[in-house]
Amino acid sequence: MRMEEERAFIVDGRRLDGRAVDELRPIKMEVGVLHRADGSCYIEWGGNKVMAAVYGPREVHPRHLQESNRAIMRCRYNMASFSVEERRRPGPDRRSIEVSKVSREALEPVVFLGYYPRSVIDVFIEVLQADAGTRTAGINAASAALADAGIPMRNLVSACSVGKVDGELVLDLMKEEDNYGQADMPVAMTPRGEITLLQMDGHLTREEFERALEMAMQGCRRLYEIQRDALIRRYAAPEQPEPEKPEKPEEEPQESFEQDMEEFEESEEVSENDE
Repeated sequence: MRMEEERAFIVDGRRLDGRAVDELRPIKMEVGVLHRADGSCYIEWGGNKVMAAVYGPREVHPRHLQESNRAIMRCRYNMASFSVEERRRPGPDRRSIEVSKVSREALEPVVFLGYYPRSVIDVFIEVLQADAGTRTAGINAASAALADAGIPMRNLVSACSVGKVDGELVLDLMKEEDNYGQADMPVAMTPRGEITLLQMDGHLTREEFERALEMAMQGCRRLYEIQRDALIRRYAAPEQPEPEKPEKPEEEPQESFEQDMEEFEESEEVSENDE
């Protein structure tokens, strides 16, 4: 008997990790973590740990790749050899090349590439630890890193996935659900609802697809708030506390009066000597 037939992934409305079907895994995001990059972002999403870095706009090498009226965007997605349980062979493979391509296509529509002719914007996505959903995690981190680099954008791009497990739609699949589920659908979109990435692996009915798309859009809206909060924490000017005035020792009224009189008498003597 196969594992997916032996094991129930949803029991009493709860998944294996205790989440509801429409609940995201815990997410932590921080921008500006790499000082040598023009923009960077680190995201922890469940068991995923992903770093994104942006360099540019800068000169294109080799020069025959440059375009006279716009910048080009290059995106490189890579999984570290130690990011999964079984050590993977370093270097690009078919999957990393495909994810690099769709990530670039998900980000390009929101970037004003026409502002930087004959230049290139390089985006690097490095997966340090993988736990399903690295594609969407990388897109979220790369979008925040582009904003951190100060590159003009129409809006941020947020990404999330929906899958089908035990015949039920679930948001943000974890590793076991991704491996043994019936479908997986990553979606990337802007806050205005413009979809920049939509892929599907598996089978969904038309009704299930419409429900899954709505769940993914709700998840993307939550991701947008997390991206926005991370950028605000990075660039919001902290409130400057008022400088504390040194506390003067309290003086008795009589002592204060005598000091004032002594200062007054000294000033009078100085004025008489001048005359």
